[in-house]
Amino acid sequence: MTASVTPSPVAIVTGAGSGIGRAIARTLLEAGFRVALAGRREDALRQSVIGSVEGSALAIPTDVTDPAAVDALFAQVVAQWGRVDVLVNNAGMGGGGAVDETDIATWNEVVAVNLTGSFLCAAAAFRQMKAQDPRGGRIINNGSISAHVPRPHSVAYTATKHAITGLTKSISLDGRAWDITCGQFDVGNAGTEMTARMGKGVMQANGELAVEPTFDVNEVGRAVLFMASLPRGATIDTLTISAEKMPWIGRG
Repeated sequence: MTASVTPSPVAIVTGAGSGIGRAIARTLLEAGFRVALAGRREDALRQSVIGSVEGSALAIPTDVTDPAAVDALFAQVVAQWGRVDVLVNNAGMGGGGAVDETDIATWNEVVAVNLTGSFLCAAAAFRQMKAQDPRGGRIINNGSISAHVPRPHSVAYTATKHAITGLTKSISLDGRAWDITCGQFDVGNAGTEMTARMGKGVMQANGELAVEPTFDVNEVGRAVLFMASLPRGATIDTLTISAEKMPWIGRG
């Protein structure tokens, strides 16, 4: 008798064309996941999948703020692989300033990408995870250190990241009846193009500039892999990973 082979799990990672999203997608691919990489730039997504096993990766250009584009993303993944086991909601953007300096167009754009995009992807994943057999799955949201404490002049970004915590908790509660878990990972100063400026000094709560340490972004990939690989019956509600000596605990 030939033993049955359990197919590798299927994950969707948004914002996978660079930085944290690229690191997460590559780590999941290396661990044997089948991964759909979503993002706005197709060329960047294709760079992210270089070296992956043939047939294990899909690069799907997607605007997460567009409900039709999100539905098309999930439809393509299900058509290709039959299910979705893990969604990593990672797409996001910074922008804005102090509350009196942030115009409404910037506010709406940050909210659309960071919060509405995460909601749309989570809703599509939830519907699929309820319907598939076996049912269930994991939704993992990128909250950021700013889900806990703000940096100066970051009202739009900080507001959306605090909101991600509420989104995560609500999904976690609603998912109990359907074997769907939802957790959040909060990253502080992973070494990416976005954090390169920290080596020159960034504003602190007291108005001074200070150099801040960063850490290898691939450690974020390994942390998310740990969350994604837990057996049924176990979940991580929140996981914080940061540079060892970054000053976030002392902000303010």
